[in-house]
Amino acid sequence: MSVFPDNVKYLSTSRIVEGGSSAGNYHNFNLALHVGDEESSVHANRKLLLERCSPPSEPRWIKQTHSNICHRAENSHVIAEADASYTNQRGVVCAVLTADCLPVFVSDKQGSVVGIAHAGWRGIVGGVIESLLKATNVNGKDLAAHLGPAISVSAYQVGAEVRDQYIDKNKSFASCFAVGTEKIYLDLYKAAKVVLAESGVVSVSGGGYCTYRDGKEFFSYRRDGKKSGRMANLIWME
Repeated sequence: MSVFPDNVKYLSTSRIVEGGSSAGNYHNFNLALHVGDEESSVHANRKLLLERCSPPSEPRWIKQTHSNICHRAENSHVIAEADASYTNQRGVVCAVLTADCLPVFVSDKQGSVVGIAHAGWRGIVGGVIESLLKATNVNGKDLAAHLGPAISVSAYQVGAEVRDQYIDKNKSFASCFAVGTEKIYLDLYKAAKVVLAESGVVSVSGGGYCTYRDGKEFFSYRRDGKKSGRMANLIWME
């Protein structure tokens, strides 16, 4: 059951869709133009996305750089460098592309503002979720969040320097790491929940996917390397 109001719609695509145009490692529904896929295939897939999912307008794509920048989606006359976007206008579609990083969907409980963040390990420790929440200008207790498909803790090995960055920022992040013999694993879902909880957001759904393990459903940069495709994650208000 969605934690969002009825007028808020959101979705995450899968890597395989009937009629998808991408081939090879991008088989068959890659939606990113920057990963080496044929541009004609990506544009055909984006057209198919509009036909199948019926968003009210073209998604407002952003140029993602693992930053903490949040952009107002309706201002996208050109593609902005950002890792989150938001809008309070109906019919404007906020979008991020992912292939292991965590898409964090956000809406207020009245359905008057929505947004989405591209939250990898750099984005979370850098504050991209906080930037999105601040941009909505809504008190945390009046917000709800949904966590889309991302890499799971069992597949996401990181270095000690990553763990140090997190704990230096917030001791509460210590619970987001599983430490084994000479290996450290990061739980992106749990890290996002720490940020959301400390921002007052208690209505949270989603999580439990693994883009790395589920190769039939999801692209994964960690699994497939530089020639990995990307899924789209969209949110808008009807």
